[in-house]
Amino acid sequence: MATTFSLSSPNALPLFHHIDKEPPLLSPRPPLGVVGSRFSPSLPPRASSFAYNPLRYSVEGQRMALTKRKTKRSGGVGAVCFAAPLTVRNLQWISTISSAVLMLAKGTPVQKSFLVPLFALQAPSSVISWVKGEYGMWAAFLALLVRLFYYIPGELELPFMALLLAIVAPQQVMNLRETQEGAIIAVLIAAYLGFQHFSRTGFQKSFEQGSIVATIAIVCITVASLLFLI
Repeated sequence: MATTFSLSSPNALPLFHHIDKEPPLLSPRPPLGVVGSRFSPSLPPRASSFAYNPLRYSVEGQRMALTKRKTKRSGGVGAVCFAAPLTVRNLQWISTISSAVLMLAKGTPVQKSFLVPLFALQAPSSVISWVKGEYGMWAAFLALLVRLFYYIPGELELPFMALLLAIVAPQQVMNLRETQEGAIIAVLIAAYLGFQHFSRTGFQKSFEQGSIVATIAIVCITVASLLFLI
C-alpha cells in the first residue's frame, strides 16, 4: 500500500496574498497593521482626511469677511468713542473744582465773594456732609484760630468763608440745592462773574497767559450752571 506525503502546511502563506484597496475617505480608519487582509504586513497609518480641507477653509474665510463687511457698514466694528456721562454728580464736581481754582487764580477782576454761595449751592452732597460733620467743624475751628492771630490773604480766606457758610447755613437755605430755584441763582451768579471778567479784562486779553486759567474756570462754571438749569 503506497503512502502519500503532502508537502503543504496548513499554516503556510500563499506566495501572493491579496491586499484590499484603501478605504474611502469618509470611512473609519482601520487599526494599525490590519490594512487589507488579516495577514498583510503593517503599513504606516494614513493621515486623516479632515486635517486640512481647502474648500472648507475658503468657505469659512469668505463667510467671516462678509460678516465683518456687514458690521462695518452698520457701525458695529471700528473705533467707538465713549463719552463720559454728564451726570449731576459730575457737574457738581466740575463746578466745585472750577470755583476752587477761580478763588486762587489771579489775573481776573471778578468779585470772588460770589463764589462762596455758588459753592454752597453746587458742591456735591458728600462734600457738604463732610463739612457739616466733625472733620469740617475741626477744620473751621483751626482756621478760625489761625485767622485770629495771623493775617490770611484774601485768596486763602475765601475757602474758609465757604466752609463757615456751609456749616452755619439753615436747612431752608440748603434745601435749595438741586432744585430749579437754586439752579437759577447759580446761573445768575455765573453770568455776573462772566460779565465782570470779560468786560473788565477784554475778550482778547482774557485768553492770554495771565488770565487763561481764570477764563477756563469761569467758562466751566457757566456751562455747568446752564446744564443744571436744563
